[in-house]
Amino acid sequence: MIDWDLAISTGLRFARQGPQVSLADARAVVAELRGLTAVVQQPVREVTSLTSLASSGPVAVVDRGGWIRANVGGFRVVLEPLAGKLAERGSSVPAAGGVLNSVGSRVTGVQAGLILAYLSSRVLGQYELFLPPGEAQAPDGPDGNAVNGNSVRAGVGRLTLVAPNIVMVERELDVDPHDFRRWVCLHEETHRVQFTSVPWLREYVQGLMTEFLLASDLDPGAIADRLRNAAGAVAGAVRGGDGESLMEAIQTPEQKELLGKLTAVMTLVEGHGDYVMDAVGPQVVPSVKEIREKFSNRRGSAGRVEQVIRRILGIDLKMKQYAEGSRFVKAIVDTAGMERFNQVWTSPETLPTRAELAAPADWLARVG
Repeated sequence: MIDWDLAISTGLRFARQGPQVSLADARAVVAELRGLTAVVQQPVREVTSLTSLASSGPVAVVDRGGWIRANVGGFRVVLEPLAGKLAERGSSVPAAGGVLNSVGSRVTGVQAGLILAYLSSRVLGQYELFLPPGEAQAPDGPDGNAVNGNSVRAGVGRLTLVAPNIVMVERELDVDPHDFRRWVCLHEETHRVQFTSVPWLREYVQGLMTEFLLASDLDPGAIADRLRNAAGAVAGAVRGGDGESLMEAIQTPEQKELLGKLTAVMTLVEGHGDYVMDAVGPQVVPSVKEIREKFSNRRGSAGRVEQVIRRILGIDLKMKQYAEGSRFVKAIVDTAGMERFNQVWTSPETLPTRAELAAPADWLARVG
């Protein structure tokens, strides 16, 4: 389906160079970030009242190439159900079809690589939910060395921080670098706590993603219709419209319903992370107010070409998730307290719907 080796090589070829940092400074940044992931655990527990029920898993501090390699591994895990479905359909295809499939996999490999190259200079960190079984170590770090040799069990997530991007942004914002690094680690540590404290959450997200992929309509006519929709979405983004993203344009009706559920849970997860970043207070991140103000301004100051790419890939939707989810969490906590908010993690049924994210009082009334 996708030539992943080509995706990696394409991503590495087109990824931008990171900021100029000496080897000694790079190692110091890596060491500080790795140490901060342990330092921020207690503040996150205090703010969220959540405690991990399992091992927190490994931490990886990587460069842009390491991030690309790690995400290709995650994509392969996520897309496995769809790959199996396509393999079943392809078992009766003539030999000529195999040639076409080979060409198609290289085309999609290049496409995936270009997207990864673009994103690799923008992601500060992430909690990787889906790791290939038996993966032995984290990807290469900023100094070219593997940053973690711990065994990674299938199903255990990994907290990943992209060191060059963190350094780049702290320089652009002209903020205290140590405060900024701690601030970023708080967000990512919150995600790790979410998925290690709520036993059902990871499987719920993975289940929705699997359903979403298996709901793909592989009929050639339906695919042609979705390609036309995709072309319309791209054209709308170039014109500056506020229509569908590329992701939304190529979905089947069943997928749109499933994506609504996925969007709701990820809006909650991302918003909760953003809330914790700001709720820790000056005693943990002294310049948190300055960092938030400058970081928010940076999110909204993209150039014209950047805006088009973000709209096509649906990145603007993710920015809205941060804001909407954070408002929801703050509204519930301010009204009813953190203990009441934490009822959201009881089961999939207590998660807010898309409508309730915009109307927190409705969620309180239903769950209460």
